[in-house]
Formats: sequence, C-alpha cells, structure tokens
Amino acid sequence: MDHSFLSAFILLLLVLDPLGSLPIFVSIMKSVPKERRARVAGREVGIASIALLAFMFFGDVFLRVMHLSERSLEVAGGVILLIIAIKMIFGAAGESAYGLEPGKEPFIFPLAVPLLAGPSAMATVLLLSSRQPDRIWDWIGALLAAMWVSGLTLLMADRIRRLLGDSVISAIEKLMGLVLTAIAVEMVLAGLKRYFVGGL
Repeated sequence: MDHSFLSAFILLLLVLDPLGSLPIFVSIMKSVPKERRARVAGREVGIASIALLAFMFFGDVFLRVMHLSERSLEVAGGVILLIIAIKMIFGAAGESAYGLEPGKEPFIFPLAVPLLAGPSAMATVLLLSSRQPDRIWDWIGALLAAMWVSGLTLLMADRIRRLLGDSVISAIEKLMGLVLTAIAVEMVLAGLKRYFVGGL
C-alpha cells in the first residue's frame, strides 16, 4: 500500500499514540520541577525525533550489521513494555515504574526511548523509507509533524494532572498498566509468530 503525506502522518500518530501514553507522561513529568518541564519535554521529543530519523535512514543497515530482524526488535520492545506495565500495576506508592531515581528527571529513557521512539515506531519509519524511498522528504515531514503533536501532549501533561488530581492519575496509570500488559504480550506474540511462521 502506497502512502501519502497525510496517511503517513496519521499512521505515525497512531503508532506514537500520544493520547494513549498521556497517563505515563503525567506520571513521569510530575517529578520534574515545573520550570524544567518545557525544556525536558522538548529535549526528549528532540532525542526521539533524531532516533527515528536515524532509523529511517540507517535502520535497515543497522539491523543487517547486527544480524537482527524486525521480529527481534518487536519482541525486545514487548519485554521492556511488559516489565514497565507490571511495575505500573504493582509498584508501591512513590516508586517509579520507569527506573527513575526519586528527584531525577528523565533523560532518553523512558520518554524518548522506548515510549516515543519505540520498536513499533522504528519499524514504521523503516517500512515507509524502504517501500517509497523517493518520497523520503514526505516521510521526514510526516514524522516531525507527528512528533510535534506528541510534544504538545507532553507539555500539557501537568495541566491535565492538575485538572484530574493525583488519585485519578494514579488510577488511570494502573489501568494503563493493564492495557500496556496486553499490548506488550501482543507485541511479543506477534514477533514470535512472525519468527516461527515467516522464518528468519
């Protein structure tokens, strides 16, 4: 299936899923000082954009050099998401589900990678660039536009937290953990299925 700029933008927006990740954004950003939040959000979105642009141009080469497949990338991402999801559901009060030390702001992990620039996003940009390489500038524009929307959602996370309250956010986070568990298991199963059915 050939994509247009608009269809690629919508596809990337669905894959990045900023609204679905909103409870995670809120949970992570609440530990960041208010005056630092805009800078942190911009930095993490920038890092994720660079990672996805690099994967768009060099992802296929990297996978070949490392003797990796998209299937292994999908399974690895699913395992990481599963660990995060379990911590989200069963973590103690005040404990970070994302491997962050108390009082420390996120840097690369988990906002930039794997939340924004995750395995599914990497696979999507790789698919776009490999199937229609002559339209690479369209794919770059679609990716940057989708990342801008994700960054805007991240910037509004604190406003949404104030609107809903900590207890509601905590409940949503645990609910999101349940959903994330199903997504993670689905990713692992899809990767394993493609590995065993589709071969190496």
